Amino acid sequence: MKHIQESVVTGYVTISVIGKRPELFFQQCTSSGIRVWNVRKTESDVCEGNIKLSDIKQVKQLRSRTVYKIRFTNRKGYPFFIRRFLRKKELLLGFICSVLLILFLSNILWEVKITGVPKDIEEKISKQLEQYGIHAGTWIFSLDSPKEIQQQLLDDVPELLWVGINQKGTTFFLEGVEKVVVKEEENPGPRNLVASKKGIIKKMYVSSGVPKVQVNDYVHPGDILVSGKMSDKSTEEDDAKKEEKKVDYVAADGEITATTWYEVKVTVPLNASSEQLTGNKEKKFYLGFGNFQLPIWGFKTPEYTYDQREITENPIRFLKWELPVKMIETLISEKTYKKEERTKNQAIKTGIKQAKEELRLQLGPEAQILSEKVLHESVERGKVKLNLYMSVEENIVETQPLRQGD
Repeated sequence: MKHIQESVVTGYVTISVIGKRPELFFQQCTSSGIRVWNVRKTESDVCEGNIKLSDIKQVKQLRSRTVYKIRFTNRKGYPFFIRRFLRKKELLLGFICSVLLILFLSNILWEVKITGVPKDIEEKISKQLEQYGIHAGTWIFSLDSPKEIQQQLLDDVPELLWVGINQKGTTFFLEGVEKVVVKEEENPGPRNLVASKKGIIKKMYVSSGVPKVQVNDYVHPGDILVSGKMSDKSTEEDDAKKEEKKVDYVAADGEITATTWYEVKVTVPLNASSEQLTGNKEKKFYLGFGNFQLPIWGFKTPEYTYDQREITENPIRFLKWELPVKMIETLISEKTYKKEERTKNQAIKTGIKQAKEELRLQLGPEAQILSEKVLHESVERGKVKLNLYMSVEENIVETQPLRQGD
């Protein structure tokens, strides 16, 4: 039974053997290693049987050494079915067009589902996706990667804390998490404002509490700048009245700016190299089958001395199945290398600029760098080492809880 099933796949034929005692011919076939089945005698001098398509040549050779005549009466199996199908050009063309149409429709975005966010944010996300070209009817291969789309949404929709994108077939599932704005406590507990670092007070704005320092005062970390204990005000009242006076505790609030100082060390090489994209770029498209890539667009390779390549792979789908074929997009961008030899003075200027940028990242955008001074400089192994002393103006306020009774 198994060999019959195999023969349906590979194809088999029914032959009629005509001659005296035709069954002997099938015996000769069996003796020669030719598989024969379903042998039956239809007439006294005619016998029919099935043989595999691949054995026809051997059967013809065997018949040439006998006096029997052979006729092929029936053909069955996939090879004959495919052959008959290929002869019908209209049907074949319709089948190919249908497969291509389904393949095309399977790689188009048909729906975008957004979950996890309120209706107003969902509408805002939908508008942003429209601007990115992500909507029903978009060719999936033309879209950015989910990681890039996520970052764009987080940048353009500030209400989003997190967003995840997952593609299933022809649908984009987008799940977002809204930012929860935690309002500051309307009535914070009693507190003092203390110095977070040493410095000289330059500006003071106190909206609540009793100031304990003045402009141009030098303070150390932990010194009380504004007290939340209202009875600390100096008065001309006598001691007896002070004891009877009720002490009020408030949440001290205000902004106090001071001049602070930092010592920064930085190293700058005298010989530096950098790379820069020129803006010239070309795209090439391939069909990928395993490790094999077939170019389908952009056959000419640009003649760039140096280039940077970004490769994006998108699997091709057929209905809900992912085919072992992928569309590969390669973006080739031209870049140039620039070598720079700095003098000592140029390296010092570059080092000062680098130190300022690093300090701004550390202190935040509100801090203002007032001045810088080179304390020490040296050249070692092609590098300039700098020790800088930088003066900064920044807010030094830090809160300190105040317990009643302190």
